[in-house]
Amino acid sequence: MKKSKLMMIVFLTPAVLSYMVIFLYPSIRTSFMSLFRVENVTDAMSKWQFVGLDNYQALKESSLFVQSMKNLVNIWFWGGIIVFVLAIVFSVILTSGVKYKSFYRAIIYLPNVVSAVAMGTMWMQYVYSSRYGLFKEVFESIGLDKMAAIQWTSPDMIFISLLIAYCFGMVGYYMLIFMAAMENIPISFYEAATLAGANVFEKFYHITLPLLKDVFRTNIVLWTISSVAFFIWSQVFSPLNPEPGTVTPMVYMYQMVFGNNMVVTDRNVGAGAAVGVILTVIVVVMFVITTRLLKDEEYEY
Repeated sequence: MKKSKLMMIVFLTPAVLSYMVIFLYPSIRTSFMSLFRVENVTDAMSKWQFVGLDNYQALKESSLFVQSMKNLVNIWFWGGIIVFVLAIVFSVILTSGVKYKSFYRAIIYLPNVVSAVAMGTMWMQYVYSSRYGLFKEVFESIGLDKMAAIQWTSPDMIFISLLIAYCFGMVGYYMLIFMAAMENIPISFYEAATLAGANVFEKFYHITLPLLKDVFRTNIVLWTISSVAFFIWSQVFSPLNPEPGTVTPMVYMYQMVFGNNMVVTDRNVGAGAAVGVILTVIVVVMFVITTRLLKDEEYEY
């Protein structure tokens, strides 16, 4: 018994220490820093100026930060609907016995292998180009001249363009997760439903969806984390001067802490820390909500 406890301590100690150093200490320090005005991230604590909740109040009154939060909500909600619907549709098709499944799966997942910088550049320089872009050529070829004339990178359209490109790059990742879950559902369930006279949609609604509840919970949390951490795509779609439609809280935080005043005019590391705290709370709250709404249910099959 003593040997077992000793082995548990030996194996757990590195993990616990790593967790404390890599996650717990930075989280506590960031939360503490959010209550101070800090000019430089490398400043000693003796230079910090205590301001209480003023940093949070300043964020609330910042129109740009409010706009960044609206962008985050739109990315999470509308982007989540697009990605999840497409991922489920592709998963159902590829697990239905279609030929060359591995080839199609690899093609759909391919954007996840390419770096976000390269993907974003391709969309900006090729797909959305107003001179020779893919969208322009396709719409002109089918006679949709008004659609072909759309300036996809204009300030009015930049958020929609950003969302389309981002969703294109994320579908494959979630498709694989849904596919893995669907392939574990016994085929006998569907055979029994067929004998009972159920059609394709009834099978999906009464068998597939209920058995994907745990996967939905995991994917929602993963999608929330990726949405909160939205940064690279925003930078690629506005490399010189970020538009309000491309600014996300992560970009705002980066500019507040390290930036060159392209987005914010008053750099304050403490306010940047406050943004980090807010984003962390969002992820925790979404985890709690999804856990409550999509409770664990044990199925024996």
